Amino acid sequence: MCVNDLVVQGAEPLFFLDYYATGKLNVTDAASVVAGIAEGCRIAGCALIGGETAEMPGLYSNDDYDLAGFSVGAVERGQVLNGRSIRSGDVVLGMASSGPHSNGYSLIRKLVTKAKLNWGDAAPWDTTQSVAASLLTPTRIYVKAVLPEIRAGRIKGLAHITGGGLIENIPRVLPDGVGVKLDATSWPLPSVFRWLARAGELAEAELARTFNCGIGMVAIVAAGDVDTTIAALTEAGEIVHRIGDVVAGSGVTIEHAESAWAASNA
Repeated sequence: MCVNDLVVQGAEPLFFLDYYATGKLNVTDAASVVAGIAEGCRIAGCALIGGETAEMPGLYSNDDYDLAGFSVGAVERGQVLNGRSIRSGDVVLGMASSGPHSNGYSLIRKLVTKAKLNWGDAAPWDTTQSVAASLLTPTRIYVKAVLPEIRAGRIKGLAHITGGGLIENIPRVLPDGVGVKLDATSWPLPSVFRWLARAGELAEAELARTFNCGIGMVAIVAAGDVDTTIAALTEAGEIVHRIGDVVAGSGVTIEHAESAWAASNA
């Protein structure tokens, strides 16, 4: 998530550092965690240059550990993505997520408990995986796909869909006087979100304010650049949908969510 947050500013991630704290160091577990971080850095094209490991038996017990990290990137001052050029008539593209990413897990854990599911059970939304394996699918990293499009000048704004979902994240990149109208029929709602909506009896607006609903990164482009941008992002390995338009006004409106996501609450 750190590198996705960097690239929405137009910045290229340079390096990452981690912090791993536990009661007593389990070398196997720690090595597995660091290997995962290193793989994320490889995907993002940045370096893992160091970190900190701390043993604090008075704070952590058993196999508990705490993991944090941060990334640093760079962008030329005049090339920062600030969304100022976004205008009514521009087009909203959505890149598919790999799942809930790293958001809404307090609610997810509550709903898993409410449904009396064990972590090793087959996931009701995907019986080919366990509940734990499905929910621990890593956050998709979009850096290598979007950086060339940023440098080509085709992306006016990027929104990383994290906590607050589609409703609260997209407005962060919009200038005053414009909003976004999304069409919920223009992309599929993944089965995990349909299950969460049913299990939590979540209204469509609440679902879109809590989760990414299948869209992990939003790009805003001029209408004339849509086909070129979709082709480039698809070639880079992303699943891209044209999900809406920039309109006069403010905020985010999602049309047809009740009908498109109706099966969520069936």
